[in-house]
Amino acid sequence: MLHKYRKTATIQAEQFDGSDEMIEKYDIEASVTIFISQYILHTKEGPMYVHIGDYIATGVEGEHWAIAPDIFEKTYERCD
Repeated sequence: MLHKYRKTATIQAEQFDGSDEMIEKYDIEASVTIFISQYILHTKEGPMYVHIGDYIATGVEGEHWAIAPDIFEKTYERCD
């Protein structure tokens, strides 16, 4: 039988803006050329692309991962 589950842990998150401050804060690899910018966030599961506008979440153990804005807004609500 299927059951419904709700996440019980809270996370911290902020929207990635591509700034040097956020690149340094999250140790993101940035490859910026005239035509394209690529950003790689190192997660527990391995490297993950992060795009400007994505949310960078910080979990209960200090781990980081990227969440696309549409998924983030459907999954989380602000509680502070």
